Amino acid sequence: MSSPHVAKDHKVPFGQKVAFGLGMLANQMFPAALGIFMVVLVQDMGFPTWMWGILFFLPRAYDAVLDPIMGFISDNTRSKWGRRRQYVFIGAIMLGIGFVAMWQMHRADGLTYNFLYFLFWSLVFFTGLTVFSIPYVAMGYEMSDDFHERTSIMAVAQWIGQWAWVIAPWFWVVMYDPQWFPNADTATRTLSVWVGLACMLLAMVPALFLPSRSTLNDTQLVPLTVANVGRGFKELLEGFKEAFGCVPFRKLCFATFLIFNAFNTVAAFSFFIVVYHLFAGNTAAAGIWPTLFGSIGALVTTFAVIPTVAWMSRKVGKKMAFMLSQGISILGYVLLWLLMVPGKPWLFMLALPFFSFGIGGLFTLMMSMTADVCDLDELATGKRREGIFGAIYWWMVKLGFAVAGLLSGAIMSFVAFTPGAAVQPEGAVDGLRLFYSGIPILGTLLAMWIMRDYDLDERRAMTVHAELEQRRLRAA
Repeated sequence: MSSPHVAKDHKVPFGQKVAFGLGMLANQMFPAALGIFMVVLVQDMGFPTWMWGILFFLPRAYDAVLDPIMGFISDNTRSKWGRRRQYVFIGAIMLGIGFVAMWQMHRADGLTYNFLYFLFWSLVFFTGLTVFSIPYVAMGYEMSDDFHERTSIMAVAQWIGQWAWVIAPWFWVVMYDPQWFPNADTATRTLSVWVGLACMLLAMVPALFLPSRSTLNDTQLVPLTVANVGRGFKELLEGFKEAFGCVPFRKLCFATFLIFNAFNTVAAFSFFIVVYHLFAGNTAAAGIWPTLFGSIGALVTTFAVIPTVAWMSRKVGKKMAFMLSQGISILGYVLLWLLMVPGKPWLFMLALPFFSFGIGGLFTLMMSMTADVCDLDELATGKRREGIFGAIYWWMVKLGFAVAGLLSGAIMSFVAFTPGAAVQPEGAVDGLRLFYSGIPILGTLLAMWIMRDYDLDERRAMTVHAELEQRRLRAA
């Protein structure tokens, strides 16, 4: 399944990095907006927390099952457009339609109908997400063979993608301002149209502007017959066996699982903590503070964290940059516990630069490191399998994200927190705060322990690359 990279051993044109980054903006804006809008289900539409947890879990678990099949299809597609571009384009359309449709709910239709309606369109949306994201991520892995250029590509992409997290929190201001909309569910029906269509167009950019090589006559690819597509399940099992036999890749998967999904377990709590702890449950009094929490944090990530992590990666290596960035994030979570002081909401701003290093540094480094692992896999197996490795990596992320959704609802039930209630039971909000800092700290510490002996450094990566080049020359 050998397939040469589009770009080899040279700087990737900046315009191509931007084109890939615009796809990342769409890839991050959809979940960023989804995370904001999901609050409306419990805060305004009356969904109980157990329903909220199910709506988090089932679509993402379904998405995780589809990922390896899409990775197999993408890796083996014979087409004059290459292996990825057409799927990125089609997936972008499915994403836009699914996102708009899933939010067209009305309270008058009743809770049961809205639950089933949202669940159905969530499955359509997440199908589109798989069709788009797996080939899209693989395109990024293929853009360069250079160890540091890969980090540069991902840094540019993450820098552009982070603007989703700067913009999305401002939806809270619009949604809960009566001068804009009479209620939040009306706001989501309207905003979803603008978000869905804009992000659909952004998601198409990589398909339209990134170069690809025709695979129409590539006889090394497995024909995509109905029988062979079924091999995707077999490929999943074989891929897991081979991928987790690769120790560096196993470490990347587990570390990402712990950090990203610990973060997502408690991410939705920030809105409730700001409103109920700092402003005693008064949404109007909270004003733009929930928005500033997300938006300022994303701005710090965009202008400080990503460039700093990319610089650290060049100076001290990817592993050490990972350790430093995650260590800083632990300090941020401690400060968020100490600086969330009622009557002084501005204090938590001091924690955001530290807090932002966690997720901001994670994917800049991990996506670059996964591309290095793909070289290691080719050396061992003779196959280029960016699609299946990307699918397995994101399978871990998405399955954990699904579990995080269930845990979010379970935690709120455990501490007896009721979204939308004017008054919360004693200790409920403090319980949320304890989990908000404690779970990410624990997840990050475990991830750092797993990565303590990660050994695919620059010297080893360059050795692998040189051996691959010699093999290709001999084959030629």
